[in-house]
Amino acid sequence: MALLSLGVSAYALVVYGLFPPGQFVRPEMRVVYAAERNAILLHAFAATLALALGPWQFMAGLRRARPRLHRWMGRVYLGAGVLVGGLAGLYMSFHAFGGAMAQAGFGLLALLWLYTGAQAYAAIRRGDVATHRRWMIRNFALTFAAVTLRLWMPLFALAGVPFENGYPVIAWISWVFNALVVEWWLRRDRGAGQTGASLR
Repeated sequence: MALLSLGVSAYALVVYGLFPPGQFVRPEMRVVYAAERNAILLHAFAATLALALGPWQFMAGLRRARPRLHRWMGRVYLGAGVLVGGLAGLYMSFHAFGGAMAQAGFGLLALLWLYTGAQAYAAIRRGDVATHRRWMIRNFALTFAAVTLRLWMPLFALAGVPFENGYPVIAWISWVFNALVVEWWLRRDRGAGQTGASLR
């Protein structure tokens, strides 16, 4: 997960940092990239920051050895990454290629990304570390949609699904699948913890 996150982050920095927006997207999407250049760049760089920082926040050794660094990285992740990237992503969702279905998928992703980030921040502010951890896991599962979207797209292409038909579906499964897996894992983890506590 960390390698994929860092790989996509590096790819995004090169693509959006060295080339005009829309240089590597399909022709039918370039009109939006040209018209919404600033919003695209804001979303791309903020989301890239979140994607690059996220994996480090789950490393228990780093949290124990450098708690202050963990806190500052978390503030940057949530403030500059999720908040800025989520608001820009929400704006861009209204212009997403693929019609109403794709726009709704990306729009709900942005709203949930902002919501889970806000819940994680509120939990740590009141000192509830366990709840903060669960919300951060949910939040990063949504951040990781930047990776899974890029995994689903070639799979749909290999399956022969036309881009205009597949992209609206990918706008949903790129994050819904992540969210479902994480919810299953969190419920199993909580159930195991409760069972262990009852045995003790």
